Amino acid sequence: MMKTLYFDCQAGVSGDMTVGALLDLGVPLDVLDSELSKLSLPIDSYRLSLERTKRHGISALNFDVVLHDHHTHRHFADILAIISSSTLSDNVKSRAERIFRRLAEAEATVHGVSVEEVHFHEVGAVDSIVDIIGVAICLDYLGIEHVSSSSLPFCSGFVQCEHGRIPLPAPATAELMKGVPFHPASGSGERVTPTGAAIVVALAESFGAPLAMKIDKIGYGAGSKDFADIPNILRLFLGEAGSERLDGEMVVIETNIDDSTPEMLGYAMERLLAEGAADVWFTPIQMKKCRPAVMLSIITSQEKADSLSRIVFEETTAIGIRSYPVSRTVLERRVEVRETTFGRVRFKVNEFGEKPEFDDCRRVAAETGKPLRDIMTILSREFR
Repeated sequence: MMKTLYFDCQAGVSGDMTVGALLDLGVPLDVLDSELSKLSLPIDSYRLSLERTKRHGISALNFDVVLHDHHTHRHFADILAIISSSTLSDNVKSRAERIFRRLAEAEATVHGVSVEEVHFHEVGAVDSIVDIIGVAICLDYLGIEHVSSSSLPFCSGFVQCEHGRIPLPAPATAELMKGVPFHPASGSGERVTPTGAAIVVALAESFGAPLAMKIDKIGYGAGSKDFADIPNILRLFLGEAGSERLDGEMVVIETNIDDSTPEMLGYAMERLLAEGAADVWFTPIQMKKCRPAVMLSIITSQEKADSLSRIVFEETTAIGIRSYPVSRTVLERRVEVRETTFGRVRFKVNEFGEKPEFDDCRRVAAETGKPLRDIMTILSREFR
């Protein structure tokens, strides 16, 4: 079964609401604080606040980032540097970068500039960095494999921001909501923030009714405001979904490239995987005039084919792409966090076996100074 998280966004979604709901699902605050300390942010620029509150009589966790650094503005590249230079796991980095990239692309469209020129204001501040990276940390701790979401509320009214008084949904939020189902909110006020929209849009693989799933826990995150028409809470349903084997129709995207550097191709692979490709690989080939080249292949869902094709054109020298449908059979799998000789380690488990998560093995090897191969062998033997 897949470890699944479902966003119930009937009242809305924001960064702090999401972190609050994830903490309510069982992520310890000290774990979040410890992981966030791996970022190159000034240690005295913020502190985390968490308290139990109520919205229309429903108990929820109110998470807040108390700031001592209110007006630091950062470019997209600055935020990527903060993430990449940290010692966070690769899984956390990938999810955080994916969320920030979706946000940067929306801001770039709204302001008519390139992604590299995007100058974050509110979203570049410490609180939003903590919210987004905090969400990625919590998902990693919980071992989430699949994320889906309800429709989002379409709010009305105005909000005051860095650029003055703007209509709701905020322009960046509206841009992010393209292609996402929404429902009319019954009252005015900002129900979906740009950060909240970026989190949901970047992580959710589907929108609408939840998958058939066995619910294990429900987390409640409280918004900062208390609306009169509806409890201002985000509900997160944590459970398991899936069948013994997952069969599905996929698409393979391919292109032949003979004039890109290995570094460029490696970066393209990173972006494609971060944006949700099921797999990416290179095959050595020989093209006309006996030129050595590579074939870039991507397997993905039909829904993501267009966006991934765009990345190929952006990041490589390809001028054409071919695609064809394929069927696949995937073993049902889950992630289990286990106590081992080396502390908490994630294991990938399916009906035919199990193995320790590579990123965790690499972390243990770096911490202990032992060879990575030995770490993987020891952990595999412990649970054989």
